[in-house]
Amino acid sequence: MERKSAAGSIRNKERSKKKFLDAVGKILTTKGYAALKINDIAAIAGVDKKMIYTYFGGMDGLMDEYLRTQDYWVRVNSKEVEKIQPNLEDGGRSFIEAMLISQFDYVYNNKEAQKLLLWSISEPRKSLKKMIDEQEENGEYIFKLMMTPHFKEKMGVYRSIMAIMVAGLYYMNMYSALNGSVFCGVDINSPDGREHVKKAISFLIDSTYKHLKSEQDE
Repeated sequence: MERKSAAGSIRNKERSKKKFLDAVGKILTTKGYAALKINDIAAIAGVDKKMIYTYFGGMDGLMDEYLRTQDYWVRVNSKEVEKIQPNLEDGGRSFIEAMLISQFDYVYNNKEAQKLLLWSISEPRKSLKKMIDEQEENGEYIFKLMMTPHFKEKMGVYRSIMAIMVAGLYYMNMYSALNGSVFCGVDINSPDGREHVKKAISFLIDSTYKHLKSEQDE
């Protein structure tokens, strides 16, 4: 009986935590980050606000956990990379192509991720800074594991290319969600338009690995 009671307590805790996390997402997508107040989160979750302190240690802890569940690159940590078992022999080419295409689709289909991106460039906040630091930490793990041995002294250029591509894909999704679907004549909201973007990702990755590596070998 004690074992069943403990298991039930754990399930209740996890359900309550999910209610809080879902409430944060609902407020963020419907009212924006400025409306994220502890009383409102608890009211929408239908759980006593005291449990935010019990489960998360407070509002910052709740925000930290929410951000980790939503940001694409924070979720791509060392354990996730190990699960994927990337091909180290190609310098991470196939891995980063798959990740960028997946990021493009993830942000497009996730309204919470879109709001999170807007929030991250609109307001200085401890939780957001922590998220950005985790993004960089995970990115550094990937670079050192696969790309640095491949590009060596050209890594600075490679990093810059990746920064431009990640930022560009974020922006196109945000633009299509907020101000219209056509950007540079490409309809980001149409199947054909999105397929063209994905082909462009593959082309740019292929060109980067082909030309940057050949420059290094000269």
